[in-house]
Amino acid sequence: MKPYKILISVIFALMALPACSVLGDVGVKIAPYSVIERDGIFEVRQYDNLVLASTVAPDGVNNASKPFYKLFKYISGKNDKTTKIEMTAPVLMEQTDQGTGGMSFVLPAGFTLLSSPIPSDPTVELEEINDFRVAVISFSGSLTQDSISQHVSLLKEWISKRGFTITGTVKAAGYNPPFTLPFMRRNEVMISIGRI
Repeated sequence: MKPYKILISVIFALMALPACSVLGDVGVKIAPYSVIERDGIFEVRQYDNLVLASTVAPDGVNNASKPFYKLFKYISGKNDKTTKIEMTAPVLMEQTDQGTGGMSFVLPAGFTLLSSPIPSDPTVELEEINDFRVAVISFSGSLTQDSISQHVSLLKEWISKRGFTITGTVKAAGYNPPFTLPFMRRNEVMISIGRI
């Protein structure tokens, strides 16, 4: 997937984050986590509970803006309770060999799989993840396929040196809207790991 297509999808995904400044203020709640270990730009984090609303474009990665619109409609009330759900950060993008394979919104803390409104769109699915431990690398700049790939390589090398085991897929995480100055943006790549 070409870098500009990834950038376009991230722009769509992050443009809904309100009250954000060009100086990097996210302006919305961030999914809560605990830092287990910190090593410069690397962290090991523990997310105790996450509820994700996830979807992919019907025709795959070539239509990357569609997942955002589907998820945004869900949190805007296109669900069985017509409930509006507060936007949170980050927006997660699952990475595959072909590029971004799907997108997820993290529902606010306190939501469970049972308490979350059911999406009206059958292509939007809810998933609850418990005891989610990830290795993370943080970086600024534009969230392009090239920058994601570069940081995936760095993170995998760090994971290997630390003796961790990779147990899941690679996710890119964006926190800021598109008008945030690139050097003030918070981007991450995260990979789930096993306990040592």
